[in-house]
Amino acid sequence: MKEQHQVTNFEEADQGAFVVLAPEGKFNLVSAPPLKARIDDLVAGGKAHIVVDLHAVDFIDSSGLGALIAGLKAARQQAGDLRIAAPGEQVRAVLKLTNLDRILVPFATVDEAGHDW
Repeated sequence: MKEQHQVTNFEEADQGAFVVLAPEGKFNLVSAPPLKARIDDLVAGGKAHIVVDLHAVDFIDSSGLGALIAGLKAARQQAGDLRIAAPGEQVRAVLKLTNLDRILVPFATVDEAGHDW
C-alpha cells in the first residue's frame, strides 16, 4: 500500500503574475488550515492570482475542498482568481462527485492555469 502523509507544509513559487502553492500528500482537516492561511496572506498582500498545484496530493476531503473554495472566494473579492492544476485521480473524482469541477476547473499544468494572467 502506498504510504500517505499529511500536508504539513507546501512549496511556494512566485511566478510574477501569479503565485503557485504546491501541497503534497493528504489535504484534509489537519493540513488545509495552513494553506488557507497562506492564501489569505497572499491575497491581503496584493497577490490575488493563485494556482494550487495538486499533482502531489493523493487525498482530499471536505476540509481541503473548503480551503480551496474559501481561497477562491477571497481571491475573487480582490479581483483575482484561484485555479487548480494537475489534480490526481482521487482529487478529480471528489471534484466531480461534488460538482466542484464546475467552479474549480482543473487545468492540466501550472503553466496552463496561469497562461492568461
